[in-house]
Amino acid sequence: MSKKALCIGINDYPGTNNDLSGCVNDANDWAAELAGRGYTVSKMLDKKATHAAMAKAIGGLIKDAKKGDTLAITYSGHGTWVPDSSGDEPDGRDEGLCPWDIASVGPLLDDDIHALFAKRAAGARILLISDSCHSGSVTRGDDSDLDAGPARARFMPLEAWMPAAELPKASRRPPGLVSGLRRSGGDLLLAGCLDTQYSWDTSFRGRPNGAFTYYALKTLRENKPSNYVAWFNAIRAYLPTTRLPQDPQILGSAAAQRFKVFE
Repeated sequence: MSKKALCIGINDYPGTNNDLSGCVNDANDWAAELAGRGYTVSKMLDKKATHAAMAKAIGGLIKDAKKGDTLAITYSGHGTWVPDSSGDEPDGRDEGLCPWDIASVGPLLDDDIHALFAKRAAGARILLISDSCHSGSVTRGDDSDLDAGPARARFMPLEAWMPAAELPKASRRPPGLVSGLRRSGGDLLLAGCLDTQYSWDTSFRGRPNGAFTYYALKTLRENKPSNYVAWFNAIRAYLPTTRLPQDPQILGSAAAQRFKVFE
């Protein structure tokens, strides 16, 4: 049995005026944590995380996995959407991850991810951690580590990357990546927020990070949760807050939620 991970972080989105600050730090932080837990880790940062390279890396990771193997994929960057062309989305949208070259090739859609995940061997576990996309409002949690100053939503508006002539006439309700990924075949999904919210790119103690990634790693190290649902509940003690209005999600079977973390 082997444990392998792919950590993707994209701050730089040329041609969009929508660069981020904390995603590369997120990917490096996840990679360090997973390597310390016995994973063989690959990273894709900024210009290396093209659409083609992301699809190839995810596909290769899954193709090589065997029964009993554990795969972890982390993504920190923008999320976006396109009009659904296949009729399989209730909200009429296909959500997707934004590669470095989104301005020229578009997003890696949930349908693409579903097809990649469906090729895994029986008995191979997949954990997907997505710190991207989505807005909401609630007052609770603890953001005492959060620096003063603005946070930026990890959502890439269509007008930032799609040609004006192709822009759909659609509502401006923030879309969610989660609705597409929950059917992607992975055992477990940890996501930064609800479908109708944004995940926030901000700074903690002088260092840029995604809010979800920061608190996920903080609670993992300090609380030492025995399983994924315990970890998720620890994260929920911090998010959402007034300044970080995002509700993390855990999606997967009851059995998967009680697996030991990163085992």
